[in-house]
Amino acid sequence: MGYDIVEAMTQIARQKNIDFEVVVGTLEAGLLAAARKKYPDASNITFSFSKSDGEITMMAVKTVVEEVTDAINEIALKEAVSLDKTAQIGDEMDIFLDYEEFGRNAVSSAKQILIQRVREAERMKVFEEYEDKVGRLVSGVVTQIDKAGLLVNLGDAEALLPMRELIPREKYRQGDRLRAIILSVEQVTRGPQITLSRVNDDFLKALFAVEVPEIYERVIEIKAISRDAGERAKIAVSSIDDRIDPIGACVGVKGVRVQAVVRELNNERIDIVLYSSNSELFVTRSLAPAKVTALDVYADRKSMTAAVEDEKLSLAIGRGGQNARLASKLTGWKINILSDTEYSLIKRQQVDMAMPIGGLDGVGPKMEDRLIEMGIVSVQMLANMELEDLVDVEGIGEKTAEGLLEKAREISNRIQREYLAQIRKEQAEADAAAGPGEKAKTGIESLFLSDAEVAADEESSDASEDSSKEQDSAKESEQNGNKEEITPAD
Repeated sequence: MGYDIVEAMTQIARQKNIDFEVVVGTLEAGLLAAARKKYPDASNITFSFSKSDGEITMMAVKTVVEEVTDAINEIALKEAVSLDKTAQIGDEMDIFLDYEEFGRNAVSSAKQILIQRVREAERMKVFEEYEDKVGRLVSGVVTQIDKAGLLVNLGDAEALLPMRELIPREKYRQGDRLRAIILSVEQVTRGPQITLSRVNDDFLKALFAVEVPEIYERVIEIKAISRDAGERAKIAVSSIDDRIDPIGACVGVKGVRVQAVVRELNNERIDIVLYSSNSELFVTRSLAPAKVTALDVYADRKSMTAAVEDEKLSLAIGRGGQNARLASKLTGWKINILSDTEYSLIKRQQVDMAMPIGGLDGVGPKMEDRLIEMGIVSVQMLANMELEDLVDVEGIGEKTAEGLLEKAREISNRIQREYLAQIRKEQAEADAAAGPGEKAKTGIESLFLSDAEVAADEESSDASEDSSKEQDSAKESEQNGNKEEITPAD
């Protein structure tokens, strides 16, 4: 009988994937609860289990007395002597308890406690196991689908793949096998809640680690990832071994490696970029396949302005600005993309509109030298400064700084308005030279106007053009009518 108990407990431990000692402790807690249900005030009951012979014993420690007044904690001398001839008044004896004394209800209660404790131990085991697997790639079978997401059987646990963590336009059915990464593991009332994801950047990294041995062995490192799940992604890679081409290793022979990842991601387009610690070079590479012809860096604002060939502008920006957005996220720099024509116009503007910093009222020779040392050589550059940065300049207090900024911004705006008026004049002359019904497009006004102003100008221009067409049509109709009136009847 004893060995049957050991075998049953061993089987429970194996099936539930928990330690044998946990099962023993659970059984002890259940039996003690059953004993205390019959003897609520008993605190002298102990439990022991012998794995060698499979014996489970429960004992109550009782004190030998002449006359028993507390049956739970005391034993009469006569009864004690029958058990141990050396027993004397005041001695403490271990008295074995029979489980049948507890009754059916107490044993049933012990069984419920045993089941509950085993389930709790099982849940804790799962939580501890998967808590260390956050960010890892796992595979499972879809067992249930509802509005919340997909329930996935991982073998020894169930996980939830929320709809928001699915790649757009992905469809699964019950029984389908899928791969995802473990996004989080939380302990909730019903047990551990394992959440999966297929849109997280780490999922893309984990897939490349499976397909590219060099990444798994850390010879090649994925430095950064930016991704629009299901549409397009960019990854920056580098190699610690100069003999290994990181891009070639990730692409594989005839693209076999990257294509395996693309298929898993529902045909998501993947651009692989060579990482560089040189920010300018990194940004240039990230805008591929467009070629950057010029680059201005504004380190204080962590932004860059990149110029590309006119016919490649839409390619550099991408559909809905996707390529530019992903490149910005990949590099960590704000990127403003212009065509070569727009870039040239801006440079022309900067040259034509620049007013030397020394020409600003209130800027003396010493202050001029200090500002030039900081790289502030024009009134326009001063107008773009922040108050706290200008106050840091030696000899400039807060009130002086406020006055200088106010003057600089007023002059900068006036010069810009005057320059824009000149450009509009040039535009009108170009339109006149282009001939009737045609409009020469320089596009330079959009460099100075806000988006709302540009839209308003375009709307106004369209309205005027429509009105003009209506007037022309009316005149033409009127002329046709007049012609009909004077035409002789046949």
